[in-house]
Amino acid sequence: MADIQVLSIEQAPEKSKPLFEAIKGKFGKIPNIFALMAYSPATLEAFLSYKELLSKGELSSQEQEAVSLVVAQQNKCDYCLAAHSAIAKTLGISDEEILRNRKCDSSDQKIKALLALSRNIVATNGFPSDGNIDAFIEAGYSKSALVELVGFVALNIFTNYLNHVVKTPIDFPEAQALDL
Repeated sequence: MADIQVLSIEQAPEKSKPLFEAIKGKFGKIPNIFALMAYSPATLEAFLSYKELLSKGELSSQEQEAVSLVVAQQNKCDYCLAAHSAIAKTLGISDEEILRNRKCDSSDQKIKALLALSRNIVATNGFPSDGNIDAFIEAGYSKSALVELVGFVALNIFTNYLNHVVKTPIDFPEAQALDL
């Protein structure tokens, strides 16, 4: 396999360097996933723009992280599990709730419907059951939120797969192991 190393700011393509500054401002560091994504400045910029625009929708930051956790668990992405567990903690989500979300469970019934549909979308390669969609809408989510959810699932599948392909070194506290 090609040796794909984490890029420093100095090693990054010129077009990625301004993006690194923005990332460092948000995270206080440049997480390895972005340092690897920077090999393609177009991909890094597209990812950051897509995430920023999608984050302005109906789903709350807590709901977005719940989706990230269940998708990462479904796709067995250790990097994303570590990163999103850390991000969820900064949002005030408890360790217990993080573990529940990874298991497609929540203390909040509305989020439980969000998790079930998210996992079902991944497990069925984008052909979720009508029952999961109906439960999502009945839980109080709108059609707009349904479209956003698909966007967040796709975004997370991208990062999960990228981490698998380039074997991103984990630079967040490792996520707790689960017995599923």
